[in-house]
Amino acid sequence: MTATHEAAAESPTPAAGPQPAPGANPPRRPLAARAAAELIGTAALVAVVVGSGIQATELTEDAGVQLLANSLATVFGLGVLILLLGPVSGAHFNPVVTLAEWWTGRRGGAGVTVREAAVYVPAQIAGAIAGAVLADAMFGKPLVEWSTHDRSAGHLLLGETVATAGLILLVFGLARTGQLRFAPVAVASYIGAAYWFTSSTSFANPAVTIGRTFSDTFAGIAPGSLTGFIGMQLIGGVIGLALVALIFPPRQNAAE
Repeated sequence: MTATHEAAAESPTPAAGPQPAPGANPPRRPLAARAAAELIGTAALVAVVVGSGIQATELTEDAGVQLLANSLATVFGLGVLILLLGPVSGAHFNPVVTLAEWWTGRRGGAGVTVREAAVYVPAQIAGAIAGAVLADAMFGKPLVEWSTHDRSAGHLLLGETVATAGLILLVFGLARTGQLRFAPVAVASYIGAAYWFTSSTSFANPAVTIGRTFSDTFAGIAPGSLTGFIGMQLIGGVIGLALVALIFPPRQNAAE
C-alpha cells in the first residue's frame, strides 16, 4: 500500500545499505515479479482478514471481541506484508493506491505506467479472490459462498469515503515528506484505527472488497453492496489526492 515510485521524484535519496528500507525506492524489478508480489500480497492480506474473522466468530459470540481480533490480525498481517513486499512492488495491494500513483506520475514523473497499472489491478483482484477462497478452505467452509452481509446503508458508504481518503493522504503524504520507511507501521496502524473509527470498518480497497464477497462470514460483504463501496472508495481516493496536493504541494510550488 505504499507509493514507492512517487518517492523517487519527491523524496531525498535513502541512505545506502545492503537492503532498501521498507517503502524506499527499490531497484526496478521485472514486471512479472512485481505483479506476483501484488497478487500474493493481496491474497495473503484477504486471507488474514477473512480467516481471522472466521476464527474470531468460532471462539466468541461477543461482537466487540470479534472485531478486536479481526482488526489486530489485520494490523500485524498488513505490516509484515508491506515490510516484505514493499521493496519489490511498492506493496500497493489496492487498486486505488495503484491508480493514484499512476495519476500523480502520468506527466512523465515517477510512478506506475498505464501498462503497469493494467497488470497490477487484475493481479490484486485475482489475489483477493484467491485469498478469500483460501481462508474458507482452511476453516472447512464452502470455497465460494456469496456473502449475505448487506453493507449498503448511506452511513457505511460515508465511512468508506473517509477511510479511503485518509489512507491515500497517509501514503502519499509519507511519500511527499520522504518518510516511506515508516509505511509498514504507519499504514497498518491507520487501518487498525479505521476499523474502529469508521462505520464501515474500513475496507478502503476495491480488490479486498471484491474478494470479501466470496465468503459468507464475519468479514464478508454482499455482492449487492459492492458497487456502492467501490464507488465511494474511488471518490475517497480522489479526495485523498486533493488533500495531498493542498497539504503537501510539490517542492517547487512550496518554494514559490
